[in-house]
Amino acid sequence: MIGVCMTVLSIGHLNPGGELRWVVDKLLAVDSLLFLVSALLSFVSMRTRLPSPKYEFRAEVVFIVGLGILAMVAVVLAFAIT
Repeated sequence: MIGVCMTVLSIGHLNPGGELRWVVDKLLAVDSLLFLVSALLSFVSMRTRLPSPKYEFRAEVVFIVGLGILAMVAVVLAFAIT
């Protein structure tokens, strides 16, 4: 998913710059970090000796939030591209 964010960032730079592009860039950068945190939490939940569903639950929540932000950015880009 981090690769998807990077691809969208690259596509976004094909259009002329502006405030909207700046906001989209920052949202995608934060989104990439959310996907990284989600992956790390999921890894920790798999590597702990005792079953700990709290890490997996947190990983799922962070991942869903990241997907929501990515979808929102995609819609914004779809309407911004002329």
